[in-house]
Amino acid sequence: MLQTTDSVWRGGTAHIDTDPDGVRPGIGRPHLMRVFDEIDYGMLIIDVRGGILHANHLARHELANGRIVRSLGNNLMGSSARFSAQIQEAIDAAFRGQRGLVMMQANDRELSLAFTPLTHPLEIDAPSVLVLMSRQNRCDNLAVSMFARALALSRSEEAVLVGLCRGLEIGDIARLHNVAESTVRSQIKTLRIKAGVSSIRALLQRVNSLPPVVPSLHVITPMSHNATEFSHP
Repeated sequence: MLQTTDSVWRGGTAHIDTDPDGVRPGIGRPHLMRVFDEIDYGMLIIDVRGGILHANHLARHELANGRIVRSLGNNLMGSSARFSAQIQEAIDAAFRGQRGLVMMQANDRELSLAFTPLTHPLEIDAPSVLVLMSRQNRCDNLAVSMFARALALSRSEEAVLVGLCRGLEIGDIARLHNVAESTVRSQIKTLRIKAGVSSIRALLQRVNSLPPVVPSLHVITPMSHNATEFSHP
């Protein structure tokens, strides 16, 4: 089980856990922070009061823009009273051992939060909850570019793939790249052949199942509870 006590999240930078037999080294805090920052979903760990114990890069970015969620006094809040009430209800349920999903929308922005208890009521660890945010743009997943390289796609074929991922119609893709629709259809056929699938739907299903890899990490204002030495530029 993942521990979230201060001794793990706020301990020394060189701490490495070991198994009881003292042979196999476990994952240390620096590695764990880097792992979280490489996942293409915002991830938060919160305590029983809603206080944020850790936020990975994408979660910090989401909190900083404040469009749907934000950090107020180091607590997870919504950008409106309604969102805050939904979040608090999910937090309370999570600390009773119940998983939950909160779906919020503001103008053209949508965000879902999944709340997962990390501790059992009978355990002595400080109770904590994992909050996992929905991915905002699957086309920005670095694995899409990796997928394109693995299939030896041309630049134009990769551009068509990205257009399909964004939900564009064939006509929209053709106009965007100033080519004929027949050219786009031909490229889609090549995409299907290279991917070994029989339809656009099957192709997008493959893309959706790719590992969630962050395309790049940028320095943003760190939150006070996060150790900046584990942030990537």
